[in-house]
Amino acid sequence: MTGQVRTVDGRVAGRRGQATRQKLLDCLSEMLRSSPYRDVKVIDVARKAGTSPATFYQYFPDVEGAVLELAEEMAKEGAGLTELVAGRSWVGKAGRQTAEELVEGFLDFWRSNDAILRVIDLGAAEGDKRFYKIRMKILGSVTTSLTEAVKELQSKNKVDKDVNPAAMAGSLVAMLAAVASHQKGFQTWGVKQTEIKPNLALLVHLGITGKKPSK
Repeated sequence: MTGQVRTVDGRVAGRRGQATRQKLLDCLSEMLRSSPYRDVKVIDVARKAGTSPATFYQYFPDVEGAVLELAEEMAKEGAGLTELVAGRSWVGKAGRQTAEELVEGFLDFWRSNDAILRVIDLGAAEGDKRFYKIRMKILGSVTTSLTEAVKELQSKNKVDKDVNPAAMAGSLVAMLAAVASHQKGFQTWGVKQTEIKPNLALLVHLGITGKKPSK
C-alpha cells in the first residue's frame, strides 16, 4: 500500500501516515452510526482517533471529503453484489435460489453499511452529483446483470417481448434498495425481519421471469 495514498498537498503517505488516515476513516464511520452526518465535526473525529485537527486536514479537506472516501470504498464492495446475479440461472429451483440470494445479499449489504448509505442517499436526494454517482455505481452493476438476465429469458421465449429489460431491472433494483434502507421500519408495521426476505424474493422472481418461483 505504501506510495498509493497521498496527503491533501500531494505528498506520498508512508505506512504510519496510511495507518493514521485509516484510523480517521474508521472513527468517522463509527461516529456516523450514532450521529447525524452534519453534526460530525473535524475536531470530534480527530479527538476520537487520538490525533489533532491539523493531522485530519493533512489527509482530507473536510468531513465531507472523508465521507466521500468512505463512500467510494463501500461502492467497491457494493459492486460485488453483481456476483449474486451474473451468470446465474432463473429457471426452476435455481431461479428461486438466485432470487433469494440476491435479496439476502442486498439486505445484508445495507445493514452492514447503513450509516454511510444514509449519507449517500441524503446527498443524492439533495442533488449532489458526487453522491449520486456513487449511488449509481453501487446499483448500476446489479441493474446491468438483471437486464441481461431478462434479455436472455426473452431470447428463449420465456419472458414476454413487451417487457423492457432495463426498465424492469431498474425498477427491481430501486425496490430492493428502498426496502433494504427501510428494514427497521417494517417492524412498526408488524412485519418480522424473517418475513421480508421470502416476500421480496417472490417479487424479484416475478419481475424477472413473470412466474412464481418453483417450490
